[in-house]
Amino acid sequence: MAAIPMMTIGEVARRSGVAASALRFYEERGLIPAGPRAGSGHRRYPRSVLRRIAFIVFAQRIGLSLDEIAAELKKLPGDHIPTARDWSRLSRPWTARIDQRIAELQRLRDGLSDCIGCGCLSLGHCQLVNPGDRAAGLGAGAHFWIAGRPAGDQPKLKR
Repeated sequence: MAAIPMMTIGEVARRSGVAASALRFYEERGLIPAGPRAGSGHRRYPRSVLRRIAFIVFAQRIGLSLDEIAAELKKLPGDHIPTARDWSRLSRPWTARIDQRIAELQRLRDGLSDCIGCGCLSLGHCQLVNPGDRAAGLGAGAHFWIAGRPAGDQPKLKR
C-alpha cells in the first residue's frame, strides 16, 4: 500500500490561502486532522485536508460558526476520503440559509437610503416613524432590521 503524500503546514497555507496560524487553530479545534509529525516535530497534513479547509472557509462565508462547522464535518464518513457526493450531501441544506442572507442583504440595500438601523437619514418620510427617538426605549441596536422582521412584527414603541 502506497504512503499518503503529506504536505507541510507552509504548503497547505500556500495552497489553501489560509494562514498557518489559522491552520493550527483549526487543528486545535478538531476541524482538520494532522498526520504524523515529521522527525523534526513539524506538522504534516494529508493533501485531502485542502477540501476540508475550502469547506471551512466557504461555511464561514455563509455565516456558520466554527461549532456549526465542526458538527457538519463530523457527518463526513470516517472510512474514506470524502467524495464530491459526500461534500454535496453535506452542503445541500445550506441553500435556505444562503437565501435568507440574500433576502436580508436585499432589505438592507433597499432600506439603505431611507434608514440605517433605528436612526433615520430622512426624517421627513421615515418608513418607521420614530418621533422623539422612541426607539431608544428599546435599548441599543438596530431593532427594526433585526432578522428582517416584517413591519407588523416590530417591537412596540412606548408613547
